[in-house]
Amino acid sequence: MNLPGKRLMITIYDWFGYELPIKERYQLIKEAGFDGVLLWWSDGFGRDCFDRNDYRNGTQIAREAGLFIENIYTPVQNANNLWVDNLDGETVTDCYLQCVADCAEFEIPTMVVRLPKDSKPYNELGLDRIKRITEKAEQLGVNVALENLKNLSNLAYVLEQVDSLRIGFCYDSGHHYSHYPDDDLLSMYGSRLMALHLHDNNGSHAQHGLPFDGTIDWSTTMKKIAETSYSGSTAIEAMNWDYEDLSAQEFLHKAFERAKRLDALR
Repeated sequence: MNLPGKRLMITIYDWFGYELPIKERYQLIKEAGFDGVLLWWSDGFGRDCFDRNDYRNGTQIAREAGLFIENIYTPVQNANNLWVDNLDGETVTDCYLQCVADCAEFEIPTMVVRLPKDSKPYNELGLDRIKRITEKAEQLGVNVALENLKNLSNLAYVLEQVDSLRIGFCYDSGHHYSHYPDDDLLSMYGSRLMALHLHDNNGSHAQHGLPFDGTIDWSTTMKKIAETSYSGSTAIEAMNWDYEDLSAQEFLHKAFERAKRLDALR
């Protein structure tokens, strides 16, 4: 719980939009007041194309800017293959195993993983793969936070079947209220909370808006987070999709002000 007068760390997803060189991106994030970043751990979706740097170099650039790295967001493009009995399934498993090793190498405490959607139901092969990832995470001391999307059955199954302090929950507020608004995810899985993705359910994408611009009851949401044992950052995962009239600097300053409002509610 946030003690009176004491601010928790505030972080932001590093690829929030705008075509910016990575060094300038992190400088702007720091100047806006953020303490740290959540790193996109892939060159997919064109997020690495503006300066041609290997995304792994972002760890050093972020730290040189005075930012700490709270977690990485592992590649999502092939997440649905995790349960599939073919080479694609082995490839995505190997990718997650490598991400565990990367976290250990670059001293990043947590990685966020998106499980397959519920139209791709869990199976024993998939669970065995999760257990392989868990074993490596335990060996290397890395947290693996499973993110809610359209995958509540798969998420519930894995969290029930895998009893490990290294396997937990990444709470995504926008996905929650877009896909399962009637389920109290924080009460269900708050004891396993390892990461936050905070954004509102507004705009053309029905999510990834700045907090307080949509319909999420943030007072209730932040109170539920405060009631868990989670002491990590207030982490923003907003995008500029519906804020194109703002410069990157303006967007970041607005995001930081909203994050401070959320922080005060913890």
